Amino acid sequence: MQYRQLGRSGLRVSVLTLGTMTFGGAGSFAKTGSTDAAGARRLVDLCLEAGVNLFDTADVYSRGQSEEILGQAVQGRRDRVLLTTKARFTMGDGPNDAGSSRQHLIQACEASLKRLGTDYLDLYQLHEWDGQTPLDETLRALDDLVRAGKVRYVGVSNFSGWHLMKMLATAEAGHLIRPVSQQIHYTLQAREAEHELVPVAVDQGVGILVWSPLAGGLLTGKYRRGQTMPEGTRHLANWGEPPVHDQDRLYDIVDVLVELADARGLPPAQLALAWLLGRPGVSSLVIGARTEEQLLANLAAADLELSAEERRRLDEVSAVPLPYPYWHQAKTAKDRLSPADLTLLGPYLPG
Repeated sequence: MQYRQLGRSGLRVSVLTLGTMTFGGAGSFAKTGSTDAAGARRLVDLCLEAGVNLFDTADVYSRGQSEEILGQAVQGRRDRVLLTTKARFTMGDGPNDAGSSRQHLIQACEASLKRLGTDYLDLYQLHEWDGQTPLDETLRALDDLVRAGKVRYVGVSNFSGWHLMKMLATAEAGHLIRPVSQQIHYTLQAREAEHELVPVAVDQGVGILVWSPLAGGLLTGKYRRGQTMPEGTRHLANWGEPPVHDQDRLYDIVDVLVELADARGLPPAQLALAWLLGRPGVSSLVIGARTEEQLLANLAAADLELSAEERRRLDEVSAVPLPYPYWHQAKTAKDRLSPADLTLLGPYLPG
C-alpha cells in the first residue's frame, strides 16, 4: 500500500480509503447495500491487512447507522485507523438540523463522535456547500472544534472551485483552520473536476479524495454497448450520480477499459482506479464494496501500474473538448502556464 500526504498537512493517508455508505442500508441508502456490524468488521479487517488506514463515513448515511457500525467495526483498534465523517445535510425536522452554521456543525460533530464511539475525528468534512451561512461563522466553529481536540483536520466536499478558493481566502484572512482536502467526484467517465477543482488542489495544496471512483459501477465492465442491462440496475437515462449525458462516449470508454483489462487478465475496475491514482493532486480513492470479493479486487488496484500506452489510450478515449476560457488559454497563454494550469492544459498543447 502506498501512502500520500493529504494536501499541505503532515497526515499520510493510504491511496485507497474504505467508504462506508453501504453500512446500515436504511431508507434511501438501502439501494447501496446493507452491511451489518459483522460484515463491516470483516471488511475493515481486510482493509487493515492491505494497509488501508483511512475510513470514510457521513452522518447522513442511513441516518447515523453507518457511523455506528463503523465505530463498532474499529473498536479496540482506534489507534490504527483514521476516521473521517461529514456534516451539512438534514438530520432532523428542526430549522437548524442542516447546514454549516455554528449551531448545526457543533451539534452534528458531538452526535457523530458519540455514534462512532470516539473522542476525536481525524478529518471532519463539510459534505456540501452552504451559501446562506457566512464562511467565517463556519470556519470559526470548525476552528473551535479543532482547538477543543474533537477534530484534527478539516476538509470539504462537493464545492465548486470558487467556493473552495473563497473558503481558503477567508481562513487565511481570519487565521482560522484551513481545509486540507476536498472530496470530489472524478472518473474516466466524468472529468469535469479537471477544469477547476484539480488545478485549485495543485495550486493551493489541497488533497483530493475521490468519491465513487468507479462512477457508481459504470466503469466495472458490467455496462456494455448493445447488451441487456444487469437485472435490478437502473437504466442509464435515469442514472443520477453521475448523470450519463453521452451514452456512446461511456461505452467507448468501457470498450477500451475492457480491452486493456482483458489483455492483462484483470478486472476493468482495477484499471479505472489505477488511472485515477496517476492523476495530479489525487491523494486517495474512496472505494466501497458489498462483498469481500469486490473489496479485494479493488484493493489490488493500489499496486497496479499502467503503461504509458495504456494511459494514453484511456486519456484519449475519455477526453472532452476544452470549454472557454481554457481553449483560448491553450492557444495564447502557453508561454506562461503554471504547474496547476498544466494539469488541464498540458495534453492540449502542441508537442
